[in-house]
Amino acid sequence: MKAFLFPGQGSQEVGMGADLFRSDPDFRALMDHASKAVGEDLERLCLRGPESRLLRSRVLQPLIVCVSLGYLRHLTAQGIRPDVVLGHSLGELSALAAAGIVSFEQAVTLAAQRGALMEAAAATVAGGMLAVITPERERLLQRLAASAPSDRVVLANDNAPNQIVLSGLLEALTSCAEAIAREKLGTCRKLAVSGPWHSPFLQEARRQFTTFIESVPFRAPVVPMLFNLTAETEADPARIRILITRILTRPVRWRDCMTQLKRLEARELFEIGPGRVLAGLARANGFGDETHLWAINNLRGVEWAAQPPDSPEFPGPPLL
Repeated sequence: MKAFLFPGQGSQEVGMGADLFRSDPDFRALMDHASKAVGEDLERLCLRGPESRLLRSRVLQPLIVCVSLGYLRHLTAQGIRPDVVLGHSLGELSALAAAGIVSFEQAVTLAAQRGALMEAAAATVAGGMLAVITPERERLLQRLAASAPSDRVVLANDNAPNQIVLSGLLEALTSCAEAIAREKLGTCRKLAVSGPWHSPFLQEARRQFTTFIESVPFRAPVVPMLFNLTAETEADPARIRILITRILTRPVRWRDCMTQLKRLEARELFEIGPGRVLAGLARANGFGDETHLWAINNLRGVEWAAQPPDSPEFPGPPLL
């Protein structure tokens, strides 16, 4: 079984998609659509930066979706089709297009609106996110439940058995990091994001996005899609709209999504888009050497994935 995985914010880098800009007129047309939706020259920003501007959600979110869908088009042109799709946070919008629920252009339009609303929400609060690597998962979660005020810090991403992400007010996150270090519950790293994503602080963004998304026609998926909110598939377009909007204020259940992929016996995972974050999370969730992990973050990755396993050009396990 083949699964297509699409990354979200945090996977970006200046210069991503450079080979698509050079050789793919369809990608350039999609990027032009994104630039018009945002009101900026996203090609210049994507290829030249600066990174400080690239981090802004209103430009970054449509850029990541464009790059992901650009490589998706090349992968499917090679005859490689998914049996199931899913995306991490923002990546769900790319997955919507891969599943046939919306068009590529509609996915980019949704990303531009989502990013703008999230950026506006972030401007009203001094918030951020904190990644925690922990061998004491249950102890850590119990500690947070007992001491961290739910209106200041919440669980935002349940990524793997040993990795979670917290979201909330910067002052409260600093206190959490100090307590985690003091009690030897794990190691912490502040994420390079501009707001407290997947938390109640995004309530107004969620409300406005819910209104906006009603103007975009959704179709029933032609490929099953797993959703972050439930770690289940859904075929009803009206229900899909709810899942896509509600996740703005709720945690991403990526660990449960990975468990579902194992139950489905997925043996080929294709991370389509910039970076290799999701490949790392797949390994952290127990996908071993029996699973091929393909990093489709450039056109060379597409070429490798298209080679039959018995070909002399077959590169072996693409990621370790």
